[in-house]
Amino acid sequence: MEAITTGPRATVRVPATSANLGPGFDSLGLALDLWDEVTAEATSGTKVHVTVEGEGVGTVPGDERHLVASAMLRTFASLDLAPPGLNLKCRNRIPHARGLGSSSAAIVAGIMLADALAGAGLTRAQKLKLASEIEGHPDNVAPCLLGGFTIAYSTEDGARAVALDPSPRLHPWVYIPRSKGLTSVARAALPDKVGYADAVFNLSRSALLVAAVTVRPSRLFEATDDRLHQRFRAAGMPESARLLEQLRSAGIAAAISGAGPTVLALAVDGAPVPEAPEGFEARRLDVADGAVQVAPVPSE
Repeated sequence: MEAITTGPRATVRVPATSANLGPGFDSLGLALDLWDEVTAEATSGTKVHVTVEGEGVGTVPGDERHLVASAMLRTFASLDLAPPGLNLKCRNRIPHARGLGSSSAAIVAGIMLADALAGAGLTRAQKLKLASEIEGHPDNVAPCLLGGFTIAYSTEDGARAVALDPSPRLHPWVYIPRSKGLTSVARAALPDKVGYADAVFNLSRSALLVAAVTVRPSRLFEATDDRLHQRFRAAGMPESARLLEQLRSAGIAAAISGAGPTVLALAVDGAPVPEAPEGFEARRLDVADGAVQVAPVPSE
């Protein structure tokens, strides 16, 4: 293995994401204008030290077990490079365990930082493939890397994605609860099989959603309907399920964000949305234009 020179530093900014968007389970996603920022510096030795500001203070590991660090180490290994010691500084704004892609952001940040420190020049396709392997599915890492509205899918050669420009009439809102959720728990609630009619329903709504997000936002309410996953997860997030029902009863295109418990509402032309109920915070977030920004920092 080659060694990485100590001293170089790099900073990355990675956006929050909302995946599924109702019917697009494990395939559709939006990048949102809420960013984590991570700076990494290569040091002598092999120790990893992580400091955190904002989300996750006091709860996430401060060593190589931290998700950004572990993604960096995985990337170095894939490049056949001996990892250096690392000092990481994380400025976290994406809420953790809320269905807004905090883990995908950490994974993408780690891959981008390792690539920057090593000067490897990985392509976006290579980064997407590695990020999807680490995360286990591509629906959040794709918009985090590519920005905008993405359609992610898997092939024998790994994950791939297409990025599309969402309509400027689209205005996302997120209702973020105080309570947290775990993707593993949400996935465990899903059945092994779904009915044929429900599968066809979701296929039609997913296809419609691509058109609604990009060129026909008037169809967003119909397009965000789902029969594949949300109803099975409702018992594990009853407050979010009630809010989702209330929003849709009011004619608002809404869905559980990712694995929840955040609820995503897609307003059109700045239409008003209801105030957040007790236990939730409502935020208006633009769709992120860029996915990941890398800023080289000269070593002192």
